[in-house]
This record gives sequence, C-alpha cells and structure tokens, in this order.
Amino acid sequence: MSMRITKSKFVAGVQCLKRLYLQVHAPELAAEPDASVYAIMEQGREVGMLARQLFPGGVEVVSDGGLDQAIRATRELVANPEVPAIFEGVFEHDGVLVRVDVLHRRRDGRWRLVEVKSSTSVKVEHLDDVGIQSRVVSRCGVDLASVCLAHINRNYVFDGGSFDIRRIFKIRNLTRRVQRLQPKLTFQLRAEFTVLSMPKAPDVAPGKHCMSPVTCEFFDRCNLPLPDDHVGYLPRLRASAEEELEEMGVESIRDIPDDFELTEIQRRAATCVQTGEPWYSAELATQFSGLRCPLFFMDFETINPCVPRLEGMRPYDHLPFQWSVHVQREPGAEPEHYEFLALDATDPRREFISSLCAALGESGRIVVYSSFESQRLSDLATWFPEFADRITAIQARLFDLLPVVREHTYHPAYAGSYSIKSVLPALVPEMTYDGMEVANGQAAGVAWERLMRERVDQAERGRIQKALLKYCGQDTLALLRLHEVLRLNTR
Repeated sequence: MSMRITKSKFVAGVQCLKRLYLQVHAPELAAEPDASVYAIMEQGREVGMLARQLFPGGVEVVSDGGLDQAIRATRELVANPEVPAIFEGVFEHDGVLVRVDVLHRRRDGRWRLVEVKSSTSVKVEHLDDVGIQSRVVSRCGVDLASVCLAHINRNYVFDGGSFDIRRIFKIRNLTRRVQRLQPKLTFQLRAEFTVLSMPKAPDVAPGKHCMSPVTCEFFDRCNLPLPDDHVGYLPRLRASAEEELEEMGVESIRDIPDDFELTEIQRRAATCVQTGEPWYSAELATQFSGLRCPLFFMDFETINPCVPRLEGMRPYDHLPFQWSVHVQREPGAEPEHYEFLALDATDPRREFISSLCAALGESGRIVVYSSFESQRLSDLATWFPEFADRITAIQARLFDLLPVVREHTYHPAYAGSYSIKSVLPALVPEMTYDGMEVANGQAAGVAWERLMRERVDQAERGRIQKALLKYCGQDTLALLRLHEVLRLNTR
C-alpha cells in the first residue's frame, strides 16, 4: 500500500472523511492558521517537553534524516535494553504512520505507551488518537503492557519553585477501552483508505462535526454564510428545535409559525427579525436607576496558560496583564482614561491590582460586561489576601451590563448573540474593531506573549504595546458608548 495515513490524518478522518480527503489531496484549500492556532501548538509542545521529565534517561528520535531513517532509529532504541524510554518514536504498519509521545520500558521488558495531552481530562476523541497508536505499535512487534494518557491536573498549585512533575500530570490507563475500540479502528481505516483512493472528495453534509472536536480548516468551503434571517441565529436555539423546523421546511425566522414553541427571548428575537425593528423593554430605564456619576467602565485582558508560571497559580488560571478604565465624572463630560499594561517578565499581579485600586477610588459604580472581571478579582484576592477587603468593596460596586442587554434589548443584527462584539456593531456602529492590529481578547493574549517570551526589537515592542493599549482602551470606551445608547432608548 503506497499511500500513508499519519496519526493526525487518521484522527481528522474520524471527524470527517471529507476533511481527511482535502488534507491529503487539496491542502491548499485550508484556511490559513492564525496566531492563536500557533499558540495552541506551542502550548502542546511545552506540555510535551515537561512530561518527558517523568521519564528520566529517555531518548528522542529525531527525523532530520527522513521518516524511514526515524523508523529504523526507533527500532534500534526498542532493541537496546539500556534505553529506559523513547520520545517521539516513529512506527509504520500497513500504511499507517504514528509518532508516539512516550514509550516507557517497564522492568519486565514490556512497554507502556503514553500519549501526552494539554487537556485537563480524558476526552472521547483521545481514544481514537491513542487507539491507532496502540494498534500500529503493537503490530510492529512491540509488546505493549498498557496504553495510557497523561493529562494536566487542574488542581495542581504551583509553589513558584520547580514543578512537581508527578503532581502536575495525571496518568490514566486506557488499555481496556482501547482494546474494545479495535474493531471500530479496522472499519475506520478501511473507510479512510477507500475515500483517499476516490477521484474526488466525498459528499459529506455539514453539521456539528464541522466544529467538533475542532473547527475544521475547510469549514468555509462546506458552510456557506447563512442568510441574516436564518433560524440558526435565534438565541440559544436547541439543536432538536432547529431540526424540527428543518423538517417543517422552515429556514427563515420570518416563516416560523406563531404556535411553534420558543422561549420568551427567542420569540422576542424572532419578532425583531420579522419587523426589522430593535426592541427595548419598558423596564430598561429602571435598570439604570441606581447608576449615577461618577461611573467607571472597566475591562481586563488576561492569558490562561496551561503550565502555571507564578506562585499560587493552577493550570489554566487566568493571569491578568492589562486593564483599562474610562471614567465619566459628570453626565455628558469628556471621559477620563486610565490604563495599565505589564511591560516586563516579572509577576504583574500585584502592580495590576494596586494600580487598579488607585484608579477606581472608593466610590462610584463600575460598569463591566459579564462576570469575567469579578472572577479575576476573586483570583487576585486569593493570591493577595492583603487586598481582599479592597477587592470585595470593588466587587460590590460592579454593575454588569450583559444581563441588562440580554433581558431588555434585542436588535436583528445581534444574530442571536449577546457578545459585546455582536451587540456593539448593532447599537453603536461607529465603534468598530475593523482594521485594528489587536481586535479581540485572544489576539491581545498572543500579542502580550510575544512581548514577554520572544526577542523583539524596540520598534516592534513599541508597536505591539501601542496596539494592546489601543484595543483595551477601545473596549472600555465602547462600553461607555453602549451605556449611553441604552440610556437614550429608555426615554
């Protein structure tokens, strides 16, 4: 069999056979990966390197000389009893090629296969990944005693010194589950090789598999943009309800029967789309009755690294590195702006919270959009108990605009989403993120990571800093303008 299927392509085929076909025969059609994709890949590499410390003396198989050479090198290491573990070993059987994170030699001479993941649990899709490795490796003559997955322990707390490797990872034995999976793998491999030999891509209807377990890089080729009135744009519409509408031949919100069961929010959204008019509740004014100047508009930017970097952090804890606050002292007054951005690799948390406390003072409501900022404040109170009372006082002043927008407004342009990035263009169209170098929170995190972890020249540092400050400042100014527009619609 001349064609090879790698482990990653096999897993892609499990998700969707059309995705596999396009990866092999038309990879140029894939969407260009953005910086966040590369950041996830780098995170996986970092976790993989960390896991190797569980297996001292292990030897890495390098592929500089090509895959066939790597396969030979792996075979030699397996045969050498002095080698306690093999990293990135390469195996091939019947046209299926796998690269194994860790092969650990047991005292009895048998082997333990360990796949390393940066997730905090075993996921269903991991079984196909580990299963195909087990199948190939064992059929190459390696005596596997067990098949395991090492994942991150979310409850591990970093003490700021060296990592406790045996506590940061959990190793789960999947041997029995993988054994039960073998008949399915046989069927799946036949299907994949058959599809790859076809003259054109299989006709696979789009569906949930386009985004699960990952968003397909060919998503836009199969999923044409939906019309603005598509039923899929109703807020929180259950899949079963959408399927029922589809069976009725209803694709447009305008055609949903009056007696079709929808939630109050969904019916409200449907009416807005049908009339083309926004809706504001009669109670909207009362939501703002306690808001008087001075008003503070606040937004945080964070990263949540898999591998904790600072004392007291757990895997995937949020590390705040930037805040922005706009202050309106009097109605109609020009807002004042205060901001903080960590600019060096030292722990930013204490300066973050101390400067924020100074900017917020002791009185005046603080407008946010979602509970995110309150959650981060709670994290900071845990890390710095000496700030706990001031943080509690700040949290008592918070006013979350998201529930107000969700319960008391709707605009057809929301397209079923109450995200600030959906609400803002609808209600404050002059506030746009188009063309901004940093245009969302994920991009902000990637940009800040570049400042902290890469060598960039002074000019580039200045450009990134400016982009970060502009983005976070835009967020709080947008929040201020959104608040103004909502209050205008209470009159």
